[in-house]
Amino acid sequence: MKQTETIFVSGHRNPDTDSIVSAMAYAALQNALGHREYRPARLGQINDETQRLLDYFGFPPPELITTMRSQVRDLDYDMPPVISDAVSVGRAWAMLQQDGHVPAVPVTQEDGSLFGMLTAGDIANHNMQSIDNPLVERLPLFNLLGALEGQLIQDGGDDTISGEVVIALQADCPSIHPGCIVVCGNHQDVLERCLEVGASCIIVCRNLWNGEIELPKDCGTCIISTPFDAYRTVRTIHQAIPVSRLCRQEGIITFHLNDFTDDVKDEVLKSRHRCYPILDGEEKVVGTLSRFHLLRPRRKQVVLVDHNESAQSVPGLDQAEILGIIDHHRLADIQTANPIFFRNEPVGSTTTIIAEMYQEKGIMPSGKLAGLMTAAILSDTVMFKSPTSTPRDQDMAKRLARIGNVSLEELGQRIFAYSTAGTKSARELLMSDFKEFHIAGNDLGIGQVTCVESAQLLERKDEFLKAMDALRKERHYSLVALMLTDVLLEGTQLIALGDDEALNQALNTELKDHTVFLPGIMSRKKQIIPMLSALWG
Repeated sequence: MKQTETIFVSGHRNPDTDSIVSAMAYAALQNALGHREYRPARLGQINDETQRLLDYFGFPPPELITTMRSQVRDLDYDMPPVISDAVSVGRAWAMLQQDGHVPAVPVTQEDGSLFGMLTAGDIANHNMQSIDNPLVERLPLFNLLGALEGQLIQDGGDDTISGEVVIALQADCPSIHPGCIVVCGNHQDVLERCLEVGASCIIVCRNLWNGEIELPKDCGTCIISTPFDAYRTVRTIHQAIPVSRLCRQEGIITFHLNDFTDDVKDEVLKSRHRCYPILDGEEKVVGTLSRFHLLRPRRKQVVLVDHNESAQSVPGLDQAEILGIIDHHRLADIQTANPIFFRNEPVGSTTTIIAEMYQEKGIMPSGKLAGLMTAAILSDTVMFKSPTSTPRDQDMAKRLARIGNVSLEELGQRIFAYSTAGTKSARELLMSDFKEFHIAGNDLGIGQVTCVESAQLLERKDEFLKAMDALRKERHYSLVALMLTDVLLEGTQLIALGDDEALNQALNTELKDHTVFLPGIMSRKKQIIPMLSALWG
């Protein structure tokens, strides 16, 4: 039985603190309400600011996911019994009959790795061949005794039995020859004849062994007593053979849990097999896949926070089922097949909205989580100096700060006073909080670094321009910009590369050597993007 299906809560790519914390807080809220398993996720590397805050409040980073494409792990695949390569054919047949809808069962080695695949047809084919060829080789004695429900009368000194299986009704039976396996009754003349010619094994049927015959010393013949009749005994001998002898080992197509179902469909269409083994990351068998499993694959489920634009979301989102969106940005292009929970409010931080949801449900976040949520609001509103900041953000931050027993001023200084200028490359700083936009046929990307030392960062302008030029060519942007938003100056040093004329018109300014200071500009989504959208229509 499969575990409860996971619902991922995901922020945007190149996540900032608000994106990470809102995903964590919403997942914690839903789990506290007793709903199914909600799990916070991230779509990229955590920046230094967020990592410091997670460490400070004692939280591990959310799980990294790279795609929402449907994978084999999302299918309702079969989990039939997995049998060892040492299991007898008869026992394997019983397993196949117990689960009749499974066309094949995996055969594994001792470590759980795949050895082969066994079908009912393989067993039937083996039984038919045994009629024309009654020879058995190296049949384990343990298997034979178990299959025959037999009692070992005499050990022949070997753990395996080999020879041609014959039924002897009388001593002059011409089938009795050296090295054969004789199935007989308790006829003394027959038994003596078998011992005389050197049969490898004597099987006495219907438990008729009475022990009257004197066995020679150091006799190399194995003697077994069984309650079965002669016919059943002969058929059972061939069913005691290990499945490793007849299972299919060549040409097996395997799939892994992380394989994408689109790729699996293509591979299945090229083959005619009815059943395919599924392996985990350690090459252990976890189940089997049939064609009908691919008809209606179960889609991953996700709740989006702090974004509602496909370009900023997880790859493969079109194959996922979106259950909800909680955001504070403009409406973008994500479409859903069914109505969903959607909450979009004009506040400075998505975490503010989720904190209000805690309040509405009558649930108080833990002290550590409340402190982390406070930090997320301070970060996204730039200590309430961003034009996106609202009184609701300030009121909620104060309330959370009291629950978390933290100081807004001290926490704000901890967030913005730390400089990464000397430890990170220009490319890393550019991508630490980078978002991609598509406006009226124009593709652009804007990064933002919130700091208290914009002048120090501006000294690296040439490095930034080089990194921006490489990114522009790599992703075919018409414009790449980097906002060095200074909390103390309450403005932004803007570095731009590409369509300078469009920026000059949109912002009513003039870039000089790709740079301009924009007083009062603190927000990418509420100030820069709306101006460009108005310019490009």
